Amino acid sequence: MLKERTRSMTLTCLYNFTHSTSHTHHHNYNSLITPTFSTLRNNHKPLFHLFQGILRPTIRSFSTTITSSCKAMASFDSDSVTYLKQQEAAEIDETLMGPLGFSVDQLMELAGLSVATSIYEVYKPSEYNRVLIVCGPGNNGGDGLVAARHLHHFGYKPLVCYPKRTPKPLYAGLVTQLEALSIPFLSVEDLPSDFSKDFDILVDAMFGFSFHGSPRPPFDDLIQRLVSLSNHNHTGQKRSVIVSVDIPSGWHVEEGDVNDIGFKPDMLISLTAPKLCAKKFGGPHHFLGGRFVPPAIAEKYKLILPPYPGTSTCVRIGKPPQIDISALRENYISPEFLEDEVEADPFNQFRKWFDDALAASLKEPNAMALSTVGKDGKPSSRIVLLKGFDKDGFVWFTNYESQKGRALSENPHASILFYWDGLNRQVRVEGYVQKISEEESEQYFHSRPRGSQIGAIVSKQSSVVPGRHVLYDQYKELEQKYADGSVIPKPKNWGGYRLTPHLFEFWQGQKSRLHDRLQYVPHEIDGQNLWKIERLAP
Repeated sequence: MLKERTRSMTLTCLYNFTHSTSHTHHHNYNSLITPTFSTLRNNHKPLFHLFQGILRPTIRSFSTTITSSCKAMASFDSDSVTYLKQQEAAEIDETLMGPLGFSVDQLMELAGLSVATSIYEVYKPSEYNRVLIVCGPGNNGGDGLVAARHLHHFGYKPLVCYPKRTPKPLYAGLVTQLEALSIPFLSVEDLPSDFSKDFDILVDAMFGFSFHGSPRPPFDDLIQRLVSLSNHNHTGQKRSVIVSVDIPSGWHVEEGDVNDIGFKPDMLISLTAPKLCAKKFGGPHHFLGGRFVPPAIAEKYKLILPPYPGTSTCVRIGKPPQIDISALRENYISPEFLEDEVEADPFNQFRKWFDDALAASLKEPNAMALSTVGKDGKPSSRIVLLKGFDKDGFVWFTNYESQKGRALSENPHASILFYWDGLNRQVRVEGYVQKISEEESEQYFHSRPRGSQIGAIVSKQSSVVPGRHVLYDQYKELEQKYADGSVIPKPKNWGGYRLTPHLFEFWQGQKSRLHDRLQYVPHEIDGQNLWKIERLAP
């Protein structure tokens, strides 16, 4: 039986509680002086007239071609992307640091962050922890220094080889920042003969698109060592992966690996826009960084670039490689989850872990898989959102006539499962389900956005509809009906459920599949209902 009582939703009300960079700056290794507007006027008259237009207040947006090219990050066709010639890249560089007001250190910071986030997208620190960043004397090397700092904060163990240090203050400051984090610097002589024994990732930040000529010592030897690494088959041993920043060092900027004697990186991180040589890149992972290209530059150079997802500073170009699903695995690294350290009350332990998920800024930490079984004995699962929890149980809201509502009317036993990927944690809860009071459902319904309230009326959840237009037309009709701000009535067939637990299981991922699983089951001692904690084999 539901406890009929007047209360102001004493459960934890979650509807209140939870409710670019570029290598275009590589044009001059010997100068970090930003060209002034007057310099452009006097020395680059064609550019001056072009960028007068850029600086006007009425900047045009991306062309229709660019806007309509927006596709999902993992499937943006690499053939649709614009590839830059060396001169075009240099001109964009000059513009960014001239009339558009970017500074070298600002671009370098964005570039290094793009590099680090791209690496994190593919090579997680739990598997690829030891990173060697080889930095050249120019801005490409500066990007590598910045990337080392971000990789450190992302949980990697970076080491830096920076054989030809630039004495300019910008670079000296980047070195100081790394030294403050106790990131080791290795000389060329200190490098091991076999990179794969000591490093999981090698970041090639030696030369950018403005480099001309042949690499000189010690970079010529370092490049040859990368060639040997990419060509050699380490039988039975995981080879270090090679990541190149903007272009693979030693490649021709436009023609690529001309004589097929260069190394083959596993990942290429293009900056601003891919250079022509990137068309010759055959590795599995091509990313783009440098999320700052203004519309006027995009129009001038007819740039077609993939859209950056969300707040990301990097985006994949082309499809990810075909993966053997059976080989996908994560070796979890987590603190031990021990009996003498957990809360005696599972509700308190859940609150503790839920607070951790909130603090980690995980997406929808209140998402849970709800599993039901109807009278036909067939299980069914779906994701719903937790909207409250207290000592009485876990609350969510739905249409009572939906599939899950019908199943719960036939069999009121269910389970809910929370999965917090960023923390390597799961919580499974089993229990008995009942509807909450009409007053509680009314209170929550009217706390929702008005659009969501109308949507609840329109949707006859789980029923067949002839098309989306039917839902849209009904929605618009109701939107007009309640446009005066009048109260939207809660549907009688809509409300909340509460699952009262009779079992909790807390799961913490660990190395070698030796996961921690602690189960709470009811246990009566001296007439008191307590919870017994048991460890389950993983």
